[in-house]
Amino acid sequence: MARTPALEGAEVLCHPSNLVLDLCQDVMVTRCLESRVFAITANRTGTEERPFGSTSFTGGSQITGPDGRLLRMGSPGGTEVGTALPETCLARDKSMTPENDLFSDRSPEFYRLRRSCGYLSEPQ
Repeated sequence: MARTPALEGAEVLCHPSNLVLDLCQDVMVTRCLESRVFAITANRTGTEERPFGSTSFTGGSQITGPDGRLLRMGSPGGTEVGTALPETCLARDKSMTPENDLFSDRSPEFYRLRRSCGYLSEPQ
Protein backbone atom coordinates (compact mmCIF):
# COMPACT_ATOMS: atom_id res chain seq x y z
CA MET A 1 0.00 0.00 0.00
CA ALA A 2 2.84 2.39 0.74
CA ARG A 3 5.83 1.02 -1.16
CA THR A 4 4.68 1.59 -4.74
CA PRO A 5 3.70 5.26 -4.22
CA ALA A 6 6.97 5.79 -2.31
CA LEU A 7 8.98 4.26 -5.15
CA GLU A 8 7.21 6.67 -7.50
CA GLY A 9 8.23 9.64 -5.34
CA ALA A 10 5.36 10.08 -2.87
CA GLU A 11 6.45 11.66 0.39
CA VAL A 12 3.03 11.95 2.07
CA LEU A 13 0.28 9.33 1.86
CA CYS A 14 -3.31 10.47 2.45
CA HIS A 15 -5.26 7.59 3.93
CA PRO A 16 -9.01 8.17 4.31
CA SER A 17 -10.33 5.15 6.18
CA ASN A 18 -13.15 3.28 7.90
CA LEU A 19 -11.03 1.33 10.40
CA VAL A 20 -12.86 -1.07 12.70
CA LEU A 21 -9.93 -2.83 14.42
CA ASP A 22 -7.81 -1.08 17.06
CA LEU A 23 -4.56 -2.44 15.62
CA CYS A 24 -5.04 -0.77 12.22
CA GLN A 25 -3.53 2.53 13.36
CA ASP A 26 -0.42 0.65 14.51
CA VAL A 27 -0.10 -0.87 11.04
CA MET A 28 0.31 2.61 9.55
CA VAL A 29 3.36 3.12 11.78
CA THR A 30 4.86 0.02 10.15
CA ARG A 31 3.97 1.18 6.62
CA CYS A 32 5.68 4.53 7.26
CA LEU A 33 8.81 2.84 8.60
CA GLU A 34 8.97 0.37 5.71
CA SER A 35 8.83 3.06 3.04
CA ARG A 36 10.03 6.15 4.97
CA VAL A 37 6.95 8.25 4.16
CA PHE A 38 4.51 10.40 6.10
CA ALA A 39 0.92 9.17 6.38
CA ILE A 40 -2.20 11.11 7.23
CA THR A 41 -4.90 8.68 8.33
CA ALA A 42 -8.37 10.21 8.61
CA ASN A 43 -10.62 7.65 10.28
CA ARG A 44 -14.33 7.53 11.04
CA THR A 45 -15.81 7.49 14.53
CA GLY A 46 -19.13 6.32 15.90
CA THR A 47 -21.36 3.42 14.99
CA GLU A 48 -23.25 2.71 11.79
CA GLU A 49 -26.42 0.64 11.93
CA ARG A 50 -26.67 -2.01 9.23
CA PRO A 51 -29.32 -4.57 8.29
CA PHE A 52 -27.50 -7.40 10.11
CA GLY A 53 -26.03 -5.50 13.05
CA SER A 54 -23.86 -2.49 13.59
CA THR A 55 -20.29 -1.49 12.79
CA SER A 56 -18.24 0.63 15.17
CA PHE A 57 -15.33 2.67 13.89
CA THR A 58 -12.20 3.16 15.99
CA GLY A 59 -11.47 6.84 15.39
CA GLY A 60 -7.86 7.59 16.29
CA SER A 61 -7.00 9.55 13.16
CA GLN A 62 -3.28 10.19 13.06
CA ILE A 63 -0.34 11.77 11.32
CA THR A 64 2.68 9.47 11.26
CA GLY A 65 6.27 10.36 10.36
CA PRO A 66 8.71 8.37 8.21
CA ASP A 67 10.49 7.26 11.38
CA GLY A 68 7.24 5.80 12.76
CA ARG A 69 6.69 8.60 15.29
CA LEU A 70 3.11 9.71 15.82
CA LEU A 71 3.06 13.44 15.17
CA ARG A 72 -0.64 13.79 16.03
CA MET A 73 -3.28 11.32 17.18
CA GLY A 74 -6.98 11.85 17.63
CA SER A 75 -9.13 10.24 20.28
CA PRO A 76 -11.24 7.15 19.61
CA GLY A 77 -14.46 9.19 19.67
CA GLY A 78 -15.52 12.68 18.75
CA THR A 79 -14.48 15.07 16.04
CA GLU A 80 -11.12 16.79 16.24
CA VAL A 81 -8.75 18.72 14.03
CA GLY A 82 -5.02 18.09 14.27
CA THR A 83 -2.21 19.50 12.20
CA ALA A 84 1.48 18.87 11.72
CA LEU A 85 3.99 20.45 9.39
CA PRO A 86 5.83 17.52 7.82
CA GLU A 87 9.43 18.12 6.86
CA THR A 88 9.21 16.27 3.57
CA CYS A 89 13.00 16.15 3.23
CA LEU A 90 12.84 13.44 5.93
CA ALA A 91 10.75 11.29 3.56
CA ARG A 92 13.36 11.67 0.81
CA ASP A 93 16.02 10.03 2.97
CA LYS A 94 15.52 6.28 2.58
CA SER A 95 18.43 5.32 4.85
CA MET A 96 17.59 3.21 7.88
CA THR A 97 21.27 3.15 8.91
CA PRO A 98 24.44 4.33 7.13
CA GLU A 99 24.74 0.79 5.70
CA ASN A 100 21.06 0.18 4.91
CA ASP A 101 19.04 2.08 2.30
CA LEU A 102 15.48 0.88 1.77
CA PHE A 103 15.39 1.52 -1.94
CA SER A 104 18.95 1.10 -3.20
CA ASP A 105 19.27 -2.22 -1.31
CA ARG A 106 16.30 -3.70 -3.16
CA SER A 107 16.86 -6.60 -5.59
CA PRO A 108 14.19 -6.07 -8.23
CA GLU A 109 15.90 -8.55 -10.53
CA PHE A 110 14.35 -11.25 -8.32
CA TYR A 111 10.80 -10.01 -8.79
CA ARG A 112 8.80 -7.65 -10.93
CA LEU A 113 5.58 -5.74 -10.60
CA ARG A 114 3.32 -5.82 -13.59
CA ARG A 115 0.42 -3.46 -14.10
CA SER A 116 -2.81 -5.01 -15.28
CA CYS A 117 -6.01 -2.94 -15.50
CA GLY A 118 -4.60 -0.43 -13.03
CA TYR A 119 -3.75 -3.05 -10.39
CA LEU A 120 -0.44 -4.64 -9.55
CA SER A 121 -0.28 -8.37 -10.15
CA GLU A 122 1.68 -10.87 -8.11
CA PRO A 123 5.37 -11.35 -8.97
CA GLN A 124 5.99 -14.23 -11.38
